[in-house]
Amino acid sequence: MTTTPTAPAALSAEDQAAIAAVPARMIRVWAAHDADEFADLFAEDGTMILPGRYQQGRDAIREFMTHAYAGPYAGTRVTGRPIEMKVLSPGVVAVITEGGVLAAGAEELDAGAAIRASWILVRRDDRWQLAVYQNCPRDPR
Repeated sequence: MTTTPTAPAALSAEDQAAIAAVPARMIRVWAAHDADEFADLFAEDGTMILPGRYQQGRDAIREFMTHAYAGPYAGTRVTGRPIEMKVLSPGVVAVITEGGVLAAGAEELDAGAAIRASWILVRRDDRWQLAVYQNCPRDPR
C-alpha cells in the first residue's frame, strides 16, 4: 500500500510574524549580551551547534553564552535575516537565515564572519522556541 504524504499546513500570518520575530529577538538580546534571554530563545531541551561547539539544553547554552559574552563575543553584535521558511509539520518550522557576528565597533559584517544558519522552531508553551540552531560559514559570493 502506498500513501501520499500530506502537505504541512500553511502558517497563519500571526505565526509567520512570531517565527520571524525569533531571529530579530536574538539580535536584540545579543546586543544586550544577555545570556539569560539568549538561552530563553531555546526550548528547555534545545540544542545549539556552532563551528567547533555543541551545547545541549537551555542551561548549557546559558552558561556558554555567559562566558562567550565576557570573552570572545565581548562587544560584538549579530546581524541576520530570514531567507527561507518551511513548515515541517504542525508546530514545527525550519528557518534559514544569513548574517553573522559583527566585531566590536564594526558597522559592517566582515566577509569571513558571514554565516548561514538553520533554525528548527517548535511551538511550545504557546510560543515559538528553538529546538535546534546550527550555523556554518557562508559560501563566498
